[in-house]
Amino acid sequence: MRNKLIILFGVLVLAGCGKEKFESTPGLKLHSVNTKDLHRQELLRFSFTFTDKEGDLQDSIYVEKLVPQCTDSQFEQWYPLPAFPSTANQKGELTVTFGYNVTEYADVKGPRCFRNDTAVFRFVLRDKAGNTSDTAVSPPIVIYE
Repeated sequence: MRNKLIILFGVLVLAGCGKEKFESTPGLKLHSVNTKDLHRQELLRFSFTFTDKEGDLQDSIYVEKLVPQCTDSQFEQWYPLPAFPSTANQKGELTVTFGYNVTEYADVKGPRCFRNDTAVFRFVLRDKAGNTSDTAVSPPIVIYE
């Protein structure tokens, strides 16, 4: 009987470890960037996964482009999220796409101070209760003139 209880306890502990724990604070994780060398007429895509316990994400994601050597090339903006149903314990994928001189997409802004800029992008999700995710940071991306 004692061995059965020990085995049952072990199974319950292992089953509990595998479950995801959703938090009120949104979760945001950068999975990939399609390029680290961006030229004119190209797209820059960032792929993320997100989680939110209440499913009450705002309708946009905050984006900062930081170029340490050139503040004229930087920006901060809210990028609209696609429409998706709000459910509790929400988990999903999202893609943020910028264009470099591509008219159908939000402009990434080309170099302003040097021939090429090296930029880092930062992303934050916020829910309707005011909770913000950890900041997801891209690797350095060179934007060519």
